[in-house]
Amino acid sequence: MPDLTLMTPRAPKALWSFHPRIVALMTTVMGLSLIAVFGVIWFRLSAESRDTFTWFQRLTLLAFFGVILWLLYRMATVRVTAYDDALSIRNVFKSYRMQWTDVKALRFNAGDPWLQLFDADGNRVGVLAVQASEGARASRAAKELAAVARAHGAG
Repeated sequence: MPDLTLMTPRAPKALWSFHPRIVALMTTVMGLSLIAVFGVIWFRLSAESRDTFTWFQRLTLLAFFGVILWLLYRMATVRVTAYDDALSIRNVFKSYRMQWTDVKALRFNAGDPWLQLFDADGNRVGVLAVQASEGARASRAAKELAAVARAHGAG
């Protein structure tokens, strides 16, 4: 029987990765708190009060609750990852994958809320994973990412 591990494509190995700990901690606490508060409120209602909710109202509440939890999840999982051939950025609403030659500049000036990436077309992309709220850890991450970018041909 042939060795199937040789036939399956492997995910590229990350050279460097960073995600904010404070944001992940805060969003996790917020999500758990929301689940607890909504659960307590719902089960503290009398059965008669719960029965007054229509199926549409219940679905609306669940959808609203689901959207909030999804946003918290996306906030908790922002990250930036460097690979040999590209840079991967996961922000709250959008993810980017850029070849190193398309990365022209990385800036993280004092007072900036997060790292700014400028691409070959002059567009600015906020790298939400490297946030000023992380303090010195974020500054080190910005410097490390800039070194990785320069080593891989970024402008």
